Amino acid sequence: MYSRRICAYSRWRYYSSAGSSSSRRRTRSVRGSACYVTSNFIITHSHEDRVICELEIMVLQVLRLALSCRCQTASKYVQQIQRTPLRQWLLKRGQTTEGGHVSVRTASMPSAASDRVLSDRVLGRWLVGCSGLVLGAVVLGGVTRLTESGLSMVDWHLVKEMKPPRTEAEWEDEFSKYKQFPEFKILNHDMTLTEFKFIFYMEWGHRMWGRLVGLAYILPTVYFMKRGYFSRSMKPRVLGLCGFVFFQGLLGWYMVKSGLEEKTESYDIPRVSQYRLAAHLGSALLLYCSSLWMGLTLMLPASKIPDSRNLLQLRRFAKATGGLVFLTALSGAFVAGLDAGLVYNSFPKMGECWIPDDLLAFSPTIKNVFENPTTVQFDHRILGIASLSAITGLYLFSRRVHLPRRVKIAIGCLTAMAYTQVALGISTLLLYVPTPLAATHQSGSVALLTFAIWVLAELRKVVK
Repeated sequence: MYSRRICAYSRWRYYSSAGSSSSRRRTRSVRGSACYVTSNFIITHSHEDRVICELEIMVLQVLRLALSCRCQTASKYVQQIQRTPLRQWLLKRGQTTEGGHVSVRTASMPSAASDRVLSDRVLGRWLVGCSGLVLGAVVLGGVTRLTESGLSMVDWHLVKEMKPPRTEAEWEDEFSKYKQFPEFKILNHDMTLTEFKFIFYMEWGHRMWGRLVGLAYILPTVYFMKRGYFSRSMKPRVLGLCGFVFFQGLLGWYMVKSGLEEKTESYDIPRVSQYRLAAHLGSALLLYCSSLWMGLTLMLPASKIPDSRNLLQLRRFAKATGGLVFLTALSGAFVAGLDAGLVYNSFPKMGECWIPDDLLAFSPTIKNVFENPTTVQFDHRILGIASLSAITGLYLFSRRVHLPRRVKIAIGCLTAMAYTQVALGISTLLLYVPTPLAATHQSGSVALLTFAIWVLAELRKVVK
């Protein structure tokens, strides 16, 4: 038996470069046995060696074909990996994938841009959904304030209070706690247990909704952060929103404590501090506006409006109008905190005068702006009329600028909502603040703020 020593590399190069010639060429001698190579197979003097060489060549051809097919399949698989949203964070950073020693770079891939758009759309919908939950908390908080239910729960626990009283003994124990505080002693001293259950459930529902808002922010943030959905600039902003939610909960309890304190020098109706109420509402509106703005800018493509002088002025006008709408909504917190809607229930005059006599009754003068119910209602009227005038002017000015259809729709919705909100406010005042109408008016202020944010998102400048 002759031993065979064949160089695979030499054989591979020879087969790939061999022509159609059938001439035989002597290449080497292995222990006295001559070996000849043709373009198709190797021939030796031994019949067994010739058969073995033919089998080797067939195996090599099969492996060569399999290797070619495997490369094509691997290429298709890598393209599928590039299009997978879960791998988007890896492609964004241009890292190397260890599957088959294939290196993938986002810079050279058309699908990276679509993956970024897809992830932005997911984040945008999440933030808009969170802003909707904040809107629900604001509306529910307004109804809680109008039904005077905010002081029914006299302590605060993050987890313990999530389970309301169930047995009659537990309700009696909770009611006995409420009886120790000023609201029961001065205002609700004849309240029954059934009536207490109603105001308790109103406040409990508001607090549970706040916890739902917190979970809606924090849990998806953890998930998206692990998946790498956040860009470097967006990560601190989202973490700031989560921190703001926690701050909002603490501020709510700080507000409630102001209504539970004993005030021996005053026998007025127990109520929370109008300053803390305004801070609580203002922080909720800031959280709402920030979430809605971030969500809309991620979801909606920026309108490609050619820059012009009129467009620049329109942007500035829209920003000033949005700020005025926010200030008007915030002034409503002082109206609610002081029950200023029950002072002068006439319009457009306040009583028999355009300017009431007790407008500056408190001293020092600045104190009237925040503590005099007459001045607070007067200021709210002025701010409401100013907001309506500004929005009307924005609508008229926008007709002089060539704008896309979507921007015109946003400005039209803002204008229609402004007139609706003014009509609701006047009706609420003339009808002595009925709870359903007052709650609708408070919700309308947030709706008006929503349309203002939409207009600003549509008019935002495209970053080049």
